[in-house]
Amino acid sequence: MLDFYCYPKCSTCRKAKKWLDQNQVSYNDVDIVKQTPSAEQLATMIEKSELPIKRFFNTSGQKYRELQLKDKLAEMTDEEKVNLLASDGMLIKRPLAFDGEKVTLGFKEDQFEQSWK
Repeated sequence: MLDFYCYPKCSTCRKAKKWLDQNQVSYNDVDIVKQTPSAEQLATMIEKSELPIKRFFNTSGQKYRELQLKDKLAEMTDEEKVNLLASDGMLIKRPLAFDGEKVTLGFKEDQFEQSWK
């Protein structure tokens, strides 16, 4: 089953959800703020994605700018970064979709076609 982490007020998340519905992809709808993935879950997703941890941060988010993470991330360990992501769902790039093997960050229709269809 696909876990689909999103923020209900996010227009990109709504577009991604619409795509999943139109393509009849079953998913578990998870509010990323109310049910932020744990550090352990995030570590698994990061490992499976083979993407750098920085890609998991919502770099255009208010919280990211507020905490001045652009300057601080380079000095942090991977463990510190994962724990920071797990501390606040608004720091995580969304939507985040994970089926136990594959991960997508954000919404690009061609990427969803390739991963979830």
